[in-house]
Amino acid sequence: MSKNTFIKSTFILTLATLLSKMLGSLFRIPLQNIAGDVVLGIFTLVYPVYMVTLILSVAGIPIAISKLISEARVAGQDDDIRKIYKTASLLGLLFGLVSFSVIAAFSSPISELLGGEESRAALLLVSTSLLAAPYMAVYRGYFQGFDDMNPTAYSQVIEQFVRAGLIILIAYILIAQNFSDEKVAGGIMIGSVAGVLASLLFLRFLYVKSPHRVKASQDRYTFGDFMEWAKTILVISFPIAVGTVTMALLNIVDSFTVPFGLEKLGVEQSISYVYGIYGRGLSLVQIATVFATSVILPLVPLLTARKKENDESGMRSTIELTHRLTHLISWPAAVGLFALAVPLNIALFTNAEGSLVIAILGVSSIFTSLTIIGTGVLQGMDYAKSAAWIIIAGVALKLVLNLVFVPVLGIEGAGYTTLIVYLALTIYNTTFIYKRIRFRIFEHTLWKIIVASCVMGGVIGFPTLIFPVENWSRIVSFLYVLGSIVVGGLIYVLLLYFTKALDQKTLKSMPLVGKWFV
Repeated sequence: MSKNTFIKSTFILTLATLLSKMLGSLFRIPLQNIAGDVVLGIFTLVYPVYMVTLILSVAGIPIAISKLISEARVAGQDDDIRKIYKTASLLGLLFGLVSFSVIAAFSSPISELLGGEESRAALLLVSTSLLAAPYMAVYRGYFQGFDDMNPTAYSQVIEQFVRAGLIILIAYILIAQNFSDEKVAGGIMIGSVAGVLASLLFLRFLYVKSPHRVKASQDRYTFGDFMEWAKTILVISFPIAVGTVTMALLNIVDSFTVPFGLEKLGVEQSISYVYGIYGRGLSLVQIATVFATSVILPLVPLLTARKKENDESGMRSTIELTHRLTHLISWPAAVGLFALAVPLNIALFTNAEGSLVIAILGVSSIFTSLTIIGTGVLQGMDYAKSAAWIIIAGVALKLVLNLVFVPVLGIEGAGYTTLIVYLALTIYNTTFIYKRIRFRIFEHTLWKIIVASCVMGGVIGFPTLIFPVENWSRIVSFLYVLGSIVVGGLIYVLLLYFTKALDQKTLKSMPLVGKWFV
């Protein structure tokens, strides 16, 4: 792949990832507005279980297939490409069937652990998409093996667009028909299934029309071929899957332990309703962290390349730049969420309930982004196993803290444990990386970013302390939030400009911005 093609592909993938993840996070706001906190709570409880199973089924397969096909192309082994494709497809069928069967067989005890039988329908429906998702991953990896990133990028956007659109539409229809919250939560999961199918059909269509599709051969495909290539694919994909699923495990810990803690506390409302309040904060944090991680996405592969070249200076500068960009985006987003928690809650979710959780999780978004980046950097430095073990330790810490704090503090306790765990993970990741390669952690630019963010937060947050914000209407809250974003953004950018914290070199390094700063 030429350098220009690589840059173009990286830009397209980054933009598609940003757009698809934004769609995957933003739809929760209209969902809550239409269906309420109970439906949002059931969705937020069930989805981590699905995501963990999905990641175990498909994570690593696209990278493994693309790597193997790329190597076979260089060697001119067309027959190997055919065998890789067939083996990956059979693995997809096997993984999909096993994953779906496990969830279907244990749906009742799983739903009980998630807070009650009302989550079972949603769990069963969303798990059916596991029958198609592995095939989708196979096609994405196949195209990537031929240096074509566009199908992956476009299919991500199609999947999320169909998913989010149908979830909102189905929720509106079912609520209008006065269906119960349990049936609405189950019905909207059809959107997730349809999103996967739409993406799969799109990829299949491109594959049939592609000049790179598998060529027919007289040679038989044997069980021995399957075993040989299956082992090769799994050896490559398994560490990637482990490194990916550990992050999702932090969310699944909440799904299982928070309902238990709330029951011990004896909350008056239903578990799903209270968890829906918690889901408000998670939705906003996802938006904040998605933007940051999408913008710096291409920097991790760059680190991998420099590692292979033994370019320690290049690695150091890449790590420093990665952290600088993360701080640059995460701090104002987090401080903004903290300062505007109440009006933002009213504007987006109709009332001020759970504003403290939004504020706490808003602060945690800084360390969530840094944890994601730290894990990526460790993977780029060939410490994927260490990165996985670090996150597993975080999962254990989250489990213990939830069992201690939630029965005492309620849903706010889950927010505090999230903040503590991601702070601990950030510190440990940073220390681990620093011991392997000495990079500047507390450079002068960081302090300028923090001060600029805090000044901005103080200006837009001060009026919420002197006016009765809790009594504002949605329109007034929305206008205040909108005005605060504009004013706060100007204050932040101007402070960065006058303190020279934002230079042209940094701007050029941002994939979605640097394109125009050449």
